[in-house]
Amino acid sequence: MLENTTFGRTVELLQRSMDVASLRHEVIGNNIANAEVPNFKRSEINFESSLKRAIDSEKREPRLQLATTEPGHIASWKRADWRDVEPRRVLDYLSTTKNNGNNVDAEQEFMDSMTNQLRYTLMTQAAAFEFNQVNQVLK
Repeated sequence: MLENTTFGRTVELLQRSMDVASLRHEVIGNNIANAEVPNFKRSEINFESSLKRAIDSEKREPRLQLATTEPGHIASWKRADWRDVEPRRVLDYLSTTKNNGNNVDAEQEFMDSMTNQLRYTLMTQAAAFEFNQVNQVLK
């Protein structure tokens, strides 16, 4: 019912972003819990950049598109649906912080946790604002 409205899209984006923030909180907690485990590699969640690319693909098409004459041809460009974007858990194999092969920096993880918490709080306030706007209209 509200899927094609600005309100519906905003609320769905906020809800998905809050779900990703909860997942990110779990991943950061796992990183901190394993900060002293030899050869443990920290994980992080990638979501926002993929979501931005999908939303940007809705707005503009490339200047040059290759024609496909057969159904089996691969299109040079395809509009991405932002609802299909899923968070990805990525292991960091490139850095090593400690001599035992572990790459978890507890201070950085705590900073990431605080940043994630602030983002989550901001998203809950934005969602409350959206519903407050609807409430004002209904009064």
